[in-house]
Amino acid sequence: MKTLRLVLGDQLNQQHSWFNKVDDNAVYLMAEMRQETDYVKHHIQKVTAFFLAMRSFKDDLEGKGHRFIYLDIGNDRNPQKLEELIHQTLEDIGAEKFEYQLPDEYRLDVQLKAICAALPVPTAAVDTEHFYTQREELAQFFKGKKQLVMESFYRMMRKKHDIMMVNGQPDGGKWNYDQSNRKKWKGNPGIPQEKGFKKEVGSLLAEIRTAGATTFGHIDEDQFSWPTSRADCLSVLDHFCQELLVHFGDYQDAMHTRQKYLFHSRLSFAMNSKILSPKEVIDKVLEHYYAHTEHIAISQVEGFVRQILGWREYMRGIYWKEMPGYAHLNKLENHHPLPDFFWTGNTKMNCLKHAIGQSLTDAYAHHIQRLMVIGNYALLTQVDPDQVDAWYLGVYIDAIEWVEITNTRGMSQFADGGIVATKPYVSSANYINKMGNYCSGCAYKHTQKVGEDACPFNALYWNFLDAKKEHFKDNNRMAMMMNLLHKKDKAELQELKERAQDIMENPDRF
Repeated sequence: MKTLRLVLGDQLNQQHSWFNKVDDNAVYLMAEMRQETDYVKHHIQKVTAFFLAMRSFKDDLEGKGHRFIYLDIGNDRNPQKLEELIHQTLEDIGAEKFEYQLPDEYRLDVQLKAICAALPVPTAAVDTEHFYTQREELAQFFKGKKQLVMESFYRMMRKKHDIMMVNGQPDGGKWNYDQSNRKKWKGNPGIPQEKGFKKEVGSLLAEIRTAGATTFGHIDEDQFSWPTSRADCLSVLDHFCQELLVHFGDYQDAMHTRQKYLFHSRLSFAMNSKILSPKEVIDKVLEHYYAHTEHIAISQVEGFVRQILGWREYMRGIYWKEMPGYAHLNKLENHHPLPDFFWTGNTKMNCLKHAIGQSLTDAYAHHIQRLMVIGNYALLTQVDPDQVDAWYLGVYIDAIEWVEITNTRGMSQFADGGIVATKPYVSSANYINKMGNYCSGCAYKHTQKVGEDACPFNALYWNFLDAKKEHFKDNNRMAMMMNLLHKKDKAELQELKERAQDIMENPDRF
């Protein structure tokens, strides 16, 4: 029976059982579609990376004998829409069956189910064979419990998959070394730089432009350096193990004007496109660690494992538990527009200038820049979470809705009212100064609360607590801050609120 098998752009798993052997009756379908470039406005590096990765995936597997139908973005036969693509290809090749891997975005899950219901041939959906968990596993784990807590899920995952466990107990005697993962980087230790890949992407950019896809952000067509082939991704993983893992945990929350990546792995795109699996990444990291325990502290490794085995799988589980309603949650009732400088980086606030500027030029910012600088500002200025979601989903090279929306609408914006996080991640300038050097080169003074030279984060922070106090009055984790708010001098609070109002009404002046 001739079977048409669909492979989406974030399903680039060469180790999938589909490809264990060549099946002469299977034809694989891939396409670069305007449907996917246009559902949100994307960074040009994100579109470029996915198309390069898709083409590399197809070339590698064709080289092993698998048969592909691949439609470039500019192909005259490309209908640019998934439903038309599937119907057209089924008819073209006379396929008697259609199969697809379960998508990781809810919108595509709904669309593929509807397409299959209308097809004239039998259909089947299979797992992507990528994640440690199944879609519903988290929901089952927390069934009957009042609150979701990532730490309990993470411990279950460690036990279930026997990761960093010794005789049923956590290796090193502790489950979590988060308290050891908060050092400020001050220029030392040195950060070995990877060689980079320096791809020339001018011809692909011309194809994207000719096809009419609307993008934003910067790209250097002669120096595109994201790993998009499996060989390149494995090279980045090896570089991380050999050079960066030794200090990853210490500085994973640090920020610095001279270093974009610090000791971060740059593997998120490789994993979210499924070029690398979380298991092979963790296995490789642990293999290296256990061979070098005299040089690498366990806190460096646990911090990395927790991000993938814990947080990544946790966020995916919440996504499938809470969608589709999750995408519309706005529990704090925030409705302000996203400031224009999110698209330019033109602001006098040095931390935002660097974090947003880097996002626009590199399609990358690490988790603390995303959460405690950009997300913190968006929440404190009470930006509509729909607009925050769209920006985050479009700007980052690794952003796919299942991981973006839970981190953004949930953890960052607290729009879910506490499903992901037990309290909002907000701070004044003090935290930003503590974790990086942004404040030292800023037009504003991080120690000043009021006045023209005062850091906007300070007024915004206290205004936010006051404006949303009804939402937090029964939140035990906010009790200390609410108590400090109640004790604050009324005249000072009023001055802070007036400055915050000015900032929110005129964001591009600051």
